[in-house]
Amino acid sequence: MDKPRLAWAVTGSGHYIKECLDFMLTLDDVDVYLSLAGEEVLKMYGINLDEIRKKFSVYRDKSASAPPVGHFYKGYYHTLVMAPTTSNTVAKCVLGIADSLVTNLYSQAGKCRVPSIVYPCDIAPEMETTAPGGKVMVYPRKIDLEGTAKLRDFEYTTVVESVDELIITVKERLQSLT
Repeated sequence: MDKPRLAWAVTGSGHYIKECLDFMLTLDDVDVYLSLAGEEVLKMYGINLDEIRKKFSVYRDKSASAPPVGHFYKGYYHTLVMAPTTSNTVAKCVLGIADSLVTNLYSQAGKCRVPSIVYPCDIAPEMETTAPGGKVMVYPRKIDLEGTAKLRDFEYTTVVESVDELIITVKERLQSLT
């Protein structure tokens, strides 16, 4: 490893997933982590995993202990991005549950003091999102919004509310490393 990389986790949220991945594909030195639901959502949205594999290493949620998370202990990653992130993943992260590849990544990043940038799908009481058939309105539950609010208070965690803010925050983080 010449220099630390960025770990990018994709969960089962379709919330502006194409825009998130389009931005991710403009970056270098990224490893992609897919939850089981993340793989399903890529297919539902017609996103070809082969295109991502052409540029990045892809880790899939296939084992109980999620061995790739050990990379954090070796200084392999400078940042974890979780975008887009389901309310289920946010809730687990807030409760300290690390029972999947993505939640384990978040847990280990925090334990290693590696900053995380999280783009939750539930950020407002009423919002527009992307579904496989186009834009739709959604109305996140109070508990989902509370999870997002709690995540904002976690150390080494930055919560962003839009793709534009995600892009700015990731670019600022990368710039701070040079």
